[in-house]
Amino acid sequence: MIFLMMVLGYFLHRIGSMDDSFASKLNTYVFKIALPLNLFHQLAGVDILKSWDTGFVLFCFFATLLSIAIAALFARILVKDHAEQGEFIQAAYRSSASLVGMAFIENIYGISTMGPLMIIGAVPLYNVVAVVALSLTAPGSRGLDAATMKKTLLDILKNPIILGILFGILWSLLPLSMPKFLSKTISSVGGTATPLGLMAMGAAFDFKKATGNLKEALTCSFFKLIGWNLLFLPLAIWLGYRGEQLIAILCMLGSATTVTCYVMAKNMHHEGTLTSSAVMLTTLFSSFTLTMFLYIVKSMALV
Repeated sequence: MIFLMMVLGYFLHRIGSMDDSFASKLNTYVFKIALPLNLFHQLAGVDILKSWDTGFVLFCFFATLLSIAIAALFARILVKDHAEQGEFIQAAYRSSASLVGMAFIENIYGISTMGPLMIIGAVPLYNVVAVVALSLTAPGSRGLDAATMKKTLLDILKNPIILGILFGILWSLLPLSMPKFLSKTISSVGGTATPLGLMAMGAAFDFKKATGNLKEALTCSFFKLIGWNLLFLPLAIWLGYRGEQLIAILCMLGSATTVTCYVMAKNMHHEGTLTSSAVMLTTLFSSFTLTMFLYIVKSMALV
């Protein structure tokens, strides 16, 4: 379904039903409204204090941090275009944990408690680092000076996705129940994030430009679908994570690069071609790789 939504966006662009201006406005809507509401709704409905597991949250955080460090190292080595280095870093580590990952976990276990904890451990870091990486490598960036650092800090504080996560956590800690009409409204609006974001990305996809950075896109895709699982899944098993915890870690490490990468890259003045190539490749192949890793852990009676 995810891949087909991208194809639909590309087709609508080709026939003139979705022009570049409309696709750009869709990206802005997804970035500023739909995605923040989606994340807020996921976190607001969970009793975080009751299900809290410090060790699990820290594992998700540090596995993500190490993934970012490795991705940044390879970006410096492999990517010659400075503006594409930030895109490479983000696309290589940033999973669709809050969208596809949560759906995957809930399909196996029903209502998930570990999924939101995985989001708390990884997704805020996803977004903070993405803002930093994309700001420092944006076209026209002057490098790491005081003005750039000030702008980057402001971008982090104003980032709608980070604010959505923050307010979702705060709401979950309050002894308040959300009215049903408000919950349904937020859920409906947030639910438009993935399909509209994918269609906008498909509309802007350029096959000629994509083939120009195929090596970088394939490297991103290898890290995202296979590399991080090979590095960190054995460690998670050794630490004793099983069942829902292990599935949440598997989704964090090995689910496809999120469409949010493209939305954020475009909104931070990057071209987005490398990002869209990585999203398309990982989306296409993640069903095979995730199924493979799930089969392995199931055959070991770990889930």
